Amino acid sequence: MKSQYFTEEHELFRQSVRQFFDKEVVPNADKWEQERRIPKEIFQKMGEQGYLGINFSEEFGGINADFWYSVVFLEELGRTNLAGFTTAVSVHQYMAINHIAEVGSYELKQQYLAPAIRGEKVAALGITEPGTGSDVANITTKAERDGDHYVINGSKTFISNGTYGDFITLACKTAPQMGMGGISLIVVDLDAPGVTRTKLNKMGWHSSDTAEISFDNVRVPLSNIIGQENMGFYYLMGSLQLERLVAAIMAVPGAQGIVDHTLQYLHERQAFNRPLAKFQVIRHTIAELSTEIEMARQMVYNSCWLHSEGEVIVKEASMAKLYASELVNRTVDRCLQFFGGYGYMEDYPICRMYRDARVGTIAGGTSEIMKEIISKVVIDGVKFGAVYQGNNKKSTAK
Repeated sequence: MKSQYFTEEHELFRQSVRQFFDKEVVPNADKWEQERRIPKEIFQKMGEQGYLGINFSEEFGGINADFWYSVVFLEELGRTNLAGFTTAVSVHQYMAINHIAEVGSYELKQQYLAPAIRGEKVAALGITEPGTGSDVANITTKAERDGDHYVINGSKTFISNGTYGDFITLACKTAPQMGMGGISLIVVDLDAPGVTRTKLNKMGWHSSDTAEISFDNVRVPLSNIIGQENMGFYYLMGSLQLERLVAAIMAVPGAQGIVDHTLQYLHERQAFNRPLAKFQVIRHTIAELSTEIEMARQMVYNSCWLHSEGEVIVKEASMAKLYASELVNRTVDRCLQFFGGYGYMEDYPICRMYRDARVGTIAGGTSEIMKEIISKVVIDGVKFGAVYQGNNKKSTAK
């Protein structure tokens, strides 16, 4: 089908990514879920293919492609329907190392960005804390200066790649008296003295390791600051639109994959001497879900186009994340019903899809937070400006 967004080169790239995932990822889904971890080798293989540096500078091993190559990659990532894997990869590339690529020093890019693009180091992003959740402005983890080092104390939770990852982009208070204006982003090696990692036992996303991490007098060189000191809150707020757009991009093929998997079952399963696919109530449900998925796809594509044109898409990304993540939950809930008792069995992939889908409306900002952001723009007339521009100016909200 023709597309106004994707060129022939994009589609050739899609074929390459799909073949890679079909060979290296999909056959290992059950194994990785049971082992509850993803082997680091898969990151290295993706690095060798250039998949972990799609939009990053060639100087540090990236391929500096346009954003639509990322859209292709993320769609194929979502198509695997292995949400633990998609989470680990998307957090690594589009959330944890993105800040280093945007405002990190040359030394930080050499030491952390380049090996992350090669897949030799796996990255995590540390924002959420046990007592703050989505309230980023009130984090309590502190980084205090001591000579040419920061001394970090505090804890983070729900950290993807936190158990087996190599380093973390950590949000800390460097000037607590300044509130949200006193937060900085600092790179911390996860094997540093004073770092303790505790693996969390989750309902879903089993192949993605998630950790609670404590920092007890962890010493980090001052040179590990990302960008300017006390600019961390603004960097985070500026990047959240990308994080939410990434979630929406992956959610659409995820929902489509659930429908496709269900359709295969509906054609094979017989009831009352005919395939389930011949029952009107089931057919109409699939028709409704397919329509909603197409609506979500076009919403996401429009948001991607605006992002690729340099627009600030706080509203659009929040809307896309809200709608797409809720849609995945509706889709898997209604589709599992058609499997009957088999849908409740762990031997059937739809069971894993059901478990994995639930957190989509929580991770990366809950649906309630998305609605509040949208309300601020639509009702209160709040306007957001770009963060990563010129000399790393703060975003504007008026």
